[in-house]
Amino acid sequence: MKVAIFFGSKSDTNTMKKAAEILKEYGVEYKAYILSAHRAGALLHETVKKAEDEGCEVIIAGAGLAAALPGVIAGATTLPVIGVPLECVNPGISNGLGGIDALLSIVQMPPQIPVATVGINSAKNAAYLAIEILSIKYPELKEKLIAFRKKLAEEAAKSGLDVEL
Repeated sequence: MKVAIFFGSKSDTNTMKKAAEILKEYGVEYKAYILSAHRAGALLHETVKKAEDEGCEVIIAGAGLAAALPGVIAGATTLPVIGVPLECVNPGISNGLGGIDALLSIVQMPPQIPVATVGINSAKNAAYLAIEILSIKYPELKEKLIAFRKKLAEEAAKSGLDVEL
């Protein structure tokens, strides 16, 4: 396993699944876990340790509302942690502030315990960032990223030429 994906609630599955899809596309091994930082703290710490022991190299952690999960994980490991602030979608629970609350919670980590943070609900970007981190060590991932970026540039060039207004 190279990437572990954590998120705090089953209701976050559809958003966090987008990270898994990108990792699959690039052939990156991953495991996913639904664990609450508030409700299952001891089990979360055990699972982070287990992920490290199984060869995890980067962690993606999605959380909404108070969004403690990425920070708690970052405090339990020296692996890079990428936080995905999530918009709360649980019926019957505060809808938060459209994910702004989670964004601010994740991005405002205390000194010495950083969490890289992507945009609200941006699980895909978290996966791309994890792949970029892994590409430092794995040349085959770097080659895939280079090819992908080249394709993006070609598509952008085509779509920007001869535009009818």
